[in-house]
Amino acid sequence: MRGDTIAAISTAVSSAGIGIVRISGSDAVAVADRLYRSKSGKTKLAEQPTHTIHYGFIVEQGEVLDEVLVMLMRAPRSFTAEDTVEINCHGGVYAVRRVLEAVLRSGARLAEPGEFTKRAFLNGRIDLSQAEAVIDVIQAKNEYALRSSVSQLRGSVQEKIQELRGRILYQTAFIEAALDDPEHISLEGYPEKLEKETEALCGEVQKLIASSDNGRMLKEGIRTVILGKPNAGKSSLLNALAGEERAIVTDIAGTTRDVLEETVRVGGIALALMDTAGIRRTEDAVERIGVARAREKAKDAELILYVADSSVSLDENDREILKELEGRKAIILLNKSDLGMLVSEEMLKELTGERYPVLSISAKEQTGLELLEQTVKELFYHGEISFHDEIYITNARQKAALETTREALGRVLESIRMGMPEDFFSIDLMDACEALGEITGESVQESLADEIFSRFCMGK
Repeated sequence: MRGDTIAAISTAVSSAGIGIVRISGSDAVAVADRLYRSKSGKTKLAEQPTHTIHYGFIVEQGEVLDEVLVMLMRAPRSFTAEDTVEINCHGGVYAVRRVLEAVLRSGARLAEPGEFTKRAFLNGRIDLSQAEAVIDVIQAKNEYALRSSVSQLRGSVQEKIQELRGRILYQTAFIEAALDDPEHISLEGYPEKLEKETEALCGEVQKLIASSDNGRMLKEGIRTVILGKPNAGKSSLLNALAGEERAIVTDIAGTTRDVLEETVRVGGIALALMDTAGIRRTEDAVERIGVARAREKAKDAELILYVADSSVSLDENDREILKELEGRKAIILLNKSDLGMLVSEEMLKELTGERYPVLSISAKEQTGLELLEQTVKELFYHGEISFHDEIYITNARQKAALETTREALGRVLESIRMGMPEDFFSIDLMDACEALGEITGESVQESLADEIFSRFCMGK
């Protein structure tokens, strides 16, 4: 129930220096007061001002459970916009659980996953796009994903959606007013003006939709497949990028038989990296399956890293791999540059027509890898990634709502060009406005909100 006072552990349940039990609701202060004892024994939390911290003990039935610091935040100046108490106790699985169990016995109920953030949304503290950004911050795998999520948490998406909705609502209100009072408000020449404004709106919505590819890559990483002949150094490259021995490396060609997946960071960029079996013609049945899987993974990759052994001459297997790169984003890595190079950057550029960047590296010595970060940025993000003006749509729900908005605005343009009556315009304009409202939660069904918040961790 929304009016209940809820509680949960808001830190990881593990051995740690500090654990936090969060309480939120109209009885949060009263629940905490039943357990809290100040050092003097005279301080009551109910009598203290908001945003203060108090030192004391959690005591239940005369037994001291822990020494604590208690943070008091009164409504509406809290994350949930409700009275909130956070008990900072010693970390550790048993110690924190004892405090939580005492809080539950004192009148709170255990919070559902994401219920604190859900209350923040329902109480108008944040909108739905900001709520989704909370979980994105928690799950961020790299610097850019974190910066994008923090930007959205601060309201970048909310502000843009509200601006678009305001412009659409203005046009809808104008049409409705003109239809209600034609003597004083004329619609003469209005369809032409609306057409220009709707085209502008479509362009801005399309820009947000287009940002979703970058947004997804920021959030999940770039799907990257390592291709190359056996013993070219693909597994060594994976280990070098991962910073640990994730793949078995031997001098025996064909050691890697299946696809090995690992998320790695190249600078601040996440690569969802897949090391594959070496591509060559072989009579080994198991190896043939591995080669087929490597080719299959390459078809779905957003980036291919082709690792060529620069210490030996190119052969027919290399030329077959180069065919796999056609029409794809790829980087050619001339590996084993420390052994003396029989294959040069110029030779490969001449062979490929300079369609792909070519970098000389040594996965074993971990040299040349610093060039990979900037090359990936240039391929996918046109250099540096900025969050000052750019807005990235980072989840499929928001993208789907924007696509619905674009379709509704497209119908408005179609009606204008067909010379339809103005009331047709307002119907589709309101559909567009409704779809945008789903992003911020201004027009969202309760079942969808429940589904979104159920993905949160307990205590958030």
